[in-house]
Amino acid sequence: MTTLKNVLMLFAFLGQISVLSAQVKIKKDVNYTDRNDESRQLNVYYKKDTVKPKDVIVFIHGGSWSSGKKETYWWLGRNFARKGVVLVSINYGLAPQNQYRQMGDDCVAAVKWVKNHIAAYGGNPERIFLMGHSAGGHLSELINTDPRYFKKAGIANPIKGVILDDPFGLDMKEYMSTSEKDHFYDDFLQTFSSDPVNWEDGSPLHYVQNSKNPHLIFYGEKTYPAIKIQSERLNKILEKEQVPTTLYVIKGKKHVGMIAQMIFGGNQLYGEILDFLKRT
Repeated sequence: MTTLKNVLMLFAFLGQISVLSAQVKIKKDVNYTDRNDESRQLNVYYKKDTVKPKDVIVFIHGGSWSSGKKETYWWLGRNFARKGVVLVSINYGLAPQNQYRQMGDDCVAAVKWVKNHIAAYGGNPERIFLMGHSAGGHLSELINTDPRYFKKAGIANPIKGVILDDPFGLDMKEYMSTSEKDHFYDDFLQTFSSDPVNWEDGSPLHYVQNSKNPHLIFYGEKTYPAIKIQSERLNKILEKEQVPTTLYVIKGKKHVGMIAQMIFGGNQLYGEILDFLKRT
């Protein structure tokens, strides 16, 4: 997971040129809180080419909760905007200065900003979807399923649907209780502490009964075992609760490859995501 930053940084420096060449508009470094803090800013990628409001995806990046930034994923913005979707890529406070509760609060604050302001960029505030990769998948599902986050922000959960791309950490209590005590484990302590109460409190799978919105779940055939096990479990629980959900296993892909493949606009995940938006 810590290799994600190194792999994707290779593409980031071409971002502005490529976005402009695609005639995609970008609003950069928007503060979604009342502080001028780059850790709590977002970028909006859009094309104002129709009168009809467009679906909106709020993307939460991965990076083991301790690294990553919105600029790295310029190509998601470019590709989705080209396909008629407004993409909002967000930063949030990272570990060790922040732990999972603050990260969840940041993500909700970003969604609240989107709800209030995205119409100015051609987006439909009634059709906001969450998408996250790795730790970003965890945060997407955490704020969607644990009602305390949106309640604290003073708004009802506005999420129309959830897209999880190789989500890590859906059950942190299970992972931290059973996994090898390696460098990943030590890194995750910065976010979840050494207290098993926090591991459970920060585990989206413990709140799935609250989820009523449709899900689209991807994981790679060669990804980490915990991601496979917990993604399957989430999908089965949603099915049991009669919540619309679809799960795809992407052949040959490892964890980083599950997001890096979307650099290419013709990647199969875009088709599945666009179909998901249409039927939701």
